[in-house]
Amino acid sequence: QVQLVESGGGLVQAGGSLRLSCAASGRTFSSYAMGWFRQAPGKEREFVAAISRSGGSTSYADSVKGRFTISRDNAKNTVYLQMNSLKPEDTAVYYCAAGGWGNAQSEYDYWGQGTQVTVSS
Repeated sequence: QVQLVESGGGLVQAGGSLRLSCAASGRTFSSYAMGWFRQAPGKEREFVAAISRSGGSTSYADSVKGRFTISRDNAKNTVYLQMNSLKPEDTAVYYCAAGGWGNAQSEYDYWGQGTQVTVSS
């Protein structure tokens, strides 16, 4: 069992930056690939980024490639999402997830409750 708690969301102007964190409970954090997903109002939840168990491989949605960076610290049981050059269309609730590798929600077994990111124009 893994419990995930996101933090770091907030209100930021377009062009600004935010860093999201996701703290995981349990001693098996390094056994899981980690992902970030987001859900905007009225839209389905979508993949943002993923990182392998060791952190050696990453994957990004085309919409965030070059602007967002996913990383993890297995000693701290934490995964991060650095978001730069934010756009109003990045406004969403951001969720972290733990599970298998990939961009499909079905690959992930555990989910956090989400943190709101709002980007003003």
